[in-house]
Amino acid sequence: MICAGIDAGSRATKVVLLDADRLAVIAQGVVNQGVEQDALASGLLASLLDEKGIGRDAVRRIVATGYGRNIISAADTTITEITCQATGVRHVAADAMTIVDIGGQDSKMIRLGAEGGVRDFAMNDRCAAGTGRFLEVVATRLNVGLESLGEMATRSEKPAAISSMCVVFAETEIIGLLAEGAFREDIVAGVQAAIAARIAAMGGRNMSTPVLFTGGVALVPGMDAALSKALELAVSVAPNPMFTGALGAAILASRQLRGEKSAML
Repeated sequence: MICAGIDAGSRATKVVLLDADRLAVIAQGVVNQGVEQDALASGLLASLLDEKGIGRDAVRRIVATGYGRNIISAADTTITEITCQATGVRHVAADAMTIVDIGGQDSKMIRLGAEGGVRDFAMNDRCAAGTGRFLEVVATRLNVGLESLGEMATRSEKPAAISSMCVVFAETEIIGLLAEGAFREDIVAGVQAAIAARIAAMGGRNMSTPVLFTGGVALVPGMDAALSKALELAVSVAPNPMFTGALGAAILASRQLRGEKSAML
């Protein structure tokens, strides 16, 4: 029995194919977001099925999540990304109690209950200061690849102080720092610290551990350390951190097939 989860995020679409009987991932893939979000999701799903030699009719149920979930025509139903993240993270880290999810356009902090359900959450989807978009702006301004930022930050000896909590004003601040001769490495490290500080302010203190870090920004070297420092807690990067939402969607699809009421969210 095969199920699929589609996470139609603001910057990328992720698909996970799941063996619903063993809860084992068969295949997963990601494609950058575009105008035709539904077509991209359908194309990625078809590509993964073809790669594994699986017919479309073998997929018994599909759950979509993420910002674009309501336009995914292949989906049988939709479930919020908060619930899907909680389900996916608890599958890869059974003791996780707090999730920090930082994507391209938003960030979330999700607190879990003892049984893995969502206890409460905080979300920032109106300001880019605590998201991957901030890193993209910095990379463009410094004329370096996004993938280079983590390594640059590790070479910083004195992270720059980025006081602005708005990306527009922070970019102006960065331009000023460059004009003053600040090292690019220190600017990148300062931006990572600023993002982490924004997350810490959003979530507040009194967070339960373990803390799992998900989303595309979790792949940027040094961000986990910046978060650990800002939160004053150990932060671990989840396995395949970009796919936890899609994985959770696929797991919930499998639960729906079995008629579990907890999956009807």
